Amino acid sequence: MKKHLIALALACAAAFSMTPANAAEKLRIGTEGAYPPFNFVDTAGKIGGFDVDIGLALCAKMQVECEVVAQDWDGIIPGLIAKKYDMIIASMFITEERKKQVSFSDPYYMAAMTHVAAKGAGITAFTNEALKGKVIGAQSGTTQAEYIASVYPDAEIKLYPTQDEANLDMANGRLDMEVGDMLPMLDWVSKNNDGKCCELIGEPITDPKFVGDGVGIALRQDDNDLREKLNKALADIRADGTYKTINDKYFTIDVYTMR
Repeated sequence: MKKHLIALALACAAAFSMTPANAAEKLRIGTEGAYPPFNFVDTAGKIGGFDVDIGLALCAKMQVECEVVAQDWDGIIPGLIAKKYDMIIASMFITEERKKQVSFSDPYYMAAMTHVAAKGAGITAFTNEALKGKVIGAQSGTTQAEYIASVYPDAEIKLYPTQDEANLDMANGRLDMEVGDMLPMLDWVSKNNDGKCCELIGEPITDPKFVGDGVGIALRQDDNDLREKLNKALADIRADGTYKTINDKYFTIDVYTMR
């Protein structure tokens, strides 16, 4: 009888470990909250944007509850490693350098960078020699910052904690040019009053050394199970139209393919 009771207790424990409450353990999404239209804090103090909507759609598809956590960009990878959140969905380019610290899901949209200057600035050449001594800005800790440091070593480089701060200096004439992610920059110059000062110039920057293999969800390197679930969920929301609904809320092109 004692053996039967022990077996019953073990069976109950195993059943409890597979209850919905355990399966529905909350996951945390880390994002910046300062990179519209991908992630931002609205007037009510709520974090929203394309990144956030995609993340919550993936969580719904995986049937897990998710919480969104705001984190400054400079500390966003250390925060993931320190387990402040379980994934980063913050328009992060998949690059070889970042793969040394984190792993990535499949890309959830493609990416390019762009130059931005004041309208009529007359910048037509994008070589180190042509832009020597010019003041060029970007957000610190980004591939854009790496790009301007690499391509324009003889320029005066200014880096900012957020893209909004770089844009503000651009609008106020403190920068000759800035480099940013193409879609947020297009959104800024076309929809923001401050951005009306400026325009995208030159060809899109698509060098894989800097834009990598697209934009992915960053995970801790040993979270293989979560990565596989996210990849399946991403394929599912592409197939069932959820991705398109979210995409069309923010953009006039399919950012998954950039067409």
